Amino acid sequence: MNLTATQYESNIGRLTNGYARQKTDAATANTDGQFAASVNWHDVASIMLRSRYLDELEERELTPQGKVKYQFSARGHELSQAIVSQWLNHPHDAAFVYYRNRPLILGLGMTMTESLMGGMTRAGGPSGGRDVGIVMYMPAREKACVIPISADIGSQYSPAAGWAEAIQYHAEVLKQPEAKGAITVVFGGDGSIASNGFWSGLNIATTMRLPVLFVIEDNGYAISVKSHAQTPGGNIAQNLSGFANLRIWDGDGTDPATAPNLIHTALNYVRQGNGPALLRLTMPRLSGHSSVDNQAYKSKAELDAEWQRDPIARLRQFLVPSQWREDQWQALEKTAKQDLAAALAAAETQPLPDKTAVTRHVFAETPPQLGGLQANGIVLPTGTTTPNYSDPRRLNFIDAIRRTLDVEMAINERMLMFGEDVGYKGGVHAATVGLQQKYGVARVFDTALNEEGIIGRAVGMALHGLMPVPEIQFRKYADACHEHIMNVGSMRWRSEGKFAVPMVIRMPGGFRKIGDPWHSVNNEVAYAHAIGLKVAFPSNAEDAVGLLRTALRGHDPVIFFEHRYCYDAAWARRPYPGDQFMLPFGAGKTLLAGDRMTVVTWGAMVEFCENAAKIADDSGKQIDLIDLRTIVPWDKDLVLASVRKTGKCLIVHEDNEFCGFGAEIAATLAREAFFDLDAPIERVASPSTLVPFSQELMSAVVPTTERIATAMKKLILF
Repeated sequence: MNLTATQYESNIGRLTNGYARQKTDAATANTDGQFAASVNWHDVASIMLRSRYLDELEERELTPQGKVKYQFSARGHELSQAIVSQWLNHPHDAAFVYYRNRPLILGLGMTMTESLMGGMTRAGGPSGGRDVGIVMYMPAREKACVIPISADIGSQYSPAAGWAEAIQYHAEVLKQPEAKGAITVVFGGDGSIASNGFWSGLNIATTMRLPVLFVIEDNGYAISVKSHAQTPGGNIAQNLSGFANLRIWDGDGTDPATAPNLIHTALNYVRQGNGPALLRLTMPRLSGHSSVDNQAYKSKAELDAEWQRDPIARLRQFLVPSQWREDQWQALEKTAKQDLAAALAAAETQPLPDKTAVTRHVFAETPPQLGGLQANGIVLPTGTTTPNYSDPRRLNFIDAIRRTLDVEMAINERMLMFGEDVGYKGGVHAATVGLQQKYGVARVFDTALNEEGIIGRAVGMALHGLMPVPEIQFRKYADACHEHIMNVGSMRWRSEGKFAVPMVIRMPGGFRKIGDPWHSVNNEVAYAHAIGLKVAFPSNAEDAVGLLRTALRGHDPVIFFEHRYCYDAAWARRPYPGDQFMLPFGAGKTLLAGDRMTVVTWGAMVEFCENAAKIADDSGKQIDLIDLRTIVPWDKDLVLASVRKTGKCLIVHEDNEFCGFGAEIAATLAREAFFDLDAPIERVASPSTLVPFSQELMSAVVPTTERIATAMKKLILF
C-alpha cells in the first residue's frame, strides 16, 4: 500500500501520542488482569520447565560429555515465550525466531526428543545435523510455523515483514479469506536492534502497516556488550516513541501477573489489522551467551540480582499457594523430568546422519514442506525448448526481458516484482515499463532504498508460497544484501529439503558505453560459489527469454544477470522465440565450429569473442566458440568434448582473472582433460582492479576484441 501525504500525517496522529501514552496503555493492560486469568498456566509452566530442564541437561552433562558441541540457553526467557505460543494459532501465523527461542518452539509443538536431537546432531532432528543444534524450524503443527533462522544477527526481521506482506497478498490479491487475521511475530534480543536487518524490517512493516509484532527480549547484554552500547539510553521502546505507524508496549517479561496482559494486548492489536507493534520485554539471561561464555564480565551482585528475577521461581510464587497446591507444582516438575529422561533415551537411540547424503538438497529434488509453489501443489506449464518465431522482428535484450516478465505475470498470479523504481517509472533500465499499470501496485511496486530489505522481504514471501522477483538495480548494490542472498541458497540444504525459497533476483551489471567502479561490477563468481543458487548470464535476447522463463517456472533461487552492454546492443537482438520457449540451465551453445581451439565465454564477452574470431581465424573453421549461458550449473560436458577435439582452450570473461569463474573451468580441464591438451589453458579477463570511468582506462581493464583476437592467434599457433 502506498500512503499519500495526508494518510501519512493521519496515521502519525492516530497511532502515536508519544511514549508516555504507550506506557500508560501498558500499565492499564498490566493491572486489569483479565488475560492473566485466561492463560493456561498448566501448559505455560510445563513448557517453561521442559525448556529449563533441557537447557540444564545440555549445559551440565551433554556439552561436557561432548554429546552437544555448542549450546545456547534460554534460561530466563521462558515465561513470555511460553505465553506467546498459546496465542499463535492462526493457520497463516508464522514465528521468526533466533537462537534463544526454545520455549516458544516447544510451545508451538516441537517435542523434547526433537529438540535434543538437534544439539546431538542425530538423523531425524530439525536439520539432521546440518545446522547448529539450537537452530530449529518446523512446519505448522496446528499452531504457527517456525521459520528457519540463520546465525546472521538481525536477519530474521525483513523476512518476517515479507511473510506479513504475503499474508496481505493472500487475502487481498489471491482472495483467500482464510488468510485474514494472521500475523507474523518476530523475536530478537537487544543486541539485534542495532543491525541493518532490524531497521529494514521495521521500515517495511511500518511503511506498509503490516501485521508484524516485533518482540524484543532485552536481557541487557549482547554477549558482553551492554544495552546502552546498542541503542541510546538502552531502551529501544522509548527511542521509537515517535516512529509513525508503530504501537509500542514495554514491560517485565518475567512477571506472570503483568506479562500476559502486555502480550495479549500487543498480539490482539496486530491481529485486528491495526498495523505493526513492538513489544519490549526485559528479562535476565541466566546463562552465558553460549556454552563457551562464562559471564566473567558480570559481577556477583549482578548475577544474584538476575537470579532474583528467575521467571520460573516467580511463576511458582504466583501460582502457589493462591491457585495451585504445592504438590501440583511438584507433580508438574516430576512429569517434566520423567519426560526429559524419556526424551534423552529416545534421542540417544537415533542414528547419526548419513554421510553419503550430505550433498543432497542443495537444489530442488522433492517438494518442500514450506516455500514456493511446489509446497502448495501449484504446477506451471513445462514449455518447450523449440523456439516459435511467429514474430520475425528482432527484439533488443531489455524488451525481451520485459515481454517475458509480462507473459509470466499473466500465467502466475503468485508472481510479483519489486525493487527501487520498478513501479511507475518501470525501472532505471526500463525492464518493467508499463507492468505496474497492467498488473497493479500490489504485484509491481517500488521499495525503499534498502537492498537488505528487498531480498529479505522476498525470503518471507517465497516461504509463504509466492514467487518474488526482486530487482537489484546494479550488481554492486547487492553487497548490502549479501547475507540474505547467501542464506537463500542454503536454506533448502540447511533444512534437509523441508524449506525452500525459490525466487528470481534480477541483477544488471557490467560496463556499458562507459564504466565506473560502482555500476560496472560483475563479480558473478561470488554467487557461483554460493550453495544452492543457480546463476544465469545470457548474452542475447533469445537466450534471455528462455532462461528467464525457466527460472520463473522453477523451484530454486536464481541470480539472473543482465549485462548492461547487452541491453541495447545490436548483436544481442533476436526474434522473440515465443511464450513457451524455455532453455535448461547447464546447457551451453556452440556458436562457431572449429577444430584447432576452444573458446569458452558468457555474457557480453560472447559478442566480443565472435568478432575476435573473425579476426583471428580467416578460414572460420579453427575455433569452437561456446557460450555457457549459465555458470551454475555450467555445461562441463560440452566444454570437455570440445577441448578433447581441439586440444586447446581459451577462457574469456569480464570479471577479474584472479579467482574468476574461468579458474574453475581451467581447473576442471586440467583434471579431466589433461592428456588431451596440446597447449596451456589460457585466460583473457580483467586485471585485479575496478572498472574505471575513463573510456581510455576502461579499455585497459575490460577485455577488448583486439586483446581476445591476439590471444586466439597466439594459442592457434602454439
